[in-house]
Amino acid sequence: MKYFIVGYMASGKTTFGQVFAREEGLPFIDLDVAVEERTGCSIPDLFAMRGEACFRELERQVLHELGDSDRDFVLATGGGTPCFFDNMDYMNSRGETLFLDTPLEVLVERLLKLRAFRPLLSNVRDEELQDFVERHRASRLPFYTLAKRIIND
Repeated sequence: MKYFIVGYMASGKTTFGQVFAREEGLPFIDLDVAVEERTGCSIPDLFAMRGEACFRELERQVLHELGDSDRDFVLATGGGTPCFFDNMDYMNSRGETLFLDTPLEVLVERLLKLRAFRPLLSNVRDEELQDFVERHRASRLPFYTLAKRIIND
């Protein structure tokens, strides 16, 4: 079985995915790490050098390569992965999708500490962060809620 974990940035997809993979006896893959390994470049650097559109296409290519493989796994996607191209439909057709629905307050608290690693937050000031996350997360919820299972954090 292939499991695809979706959710907003800093929702805990990687942490949850690692534990879930161990429990299921499956390998864990982080999609961002797979893209970085493919390109030899960090996600923030990819955004800066090639732009978001290029990153999203690379992300889609790696997602499809993994999804089309014969191997079973637990995959933590990037926060935007389900929101571009046909990625959410694709993941639903290839396996089980799980949406980690993390409360807004928890996301903001985590992102205040992790923002340096989040290209989409590079121009958002601390005092604007909660409003940004609330609006941005709301725009992505229609994609996340297409997951087969919702896990409330």
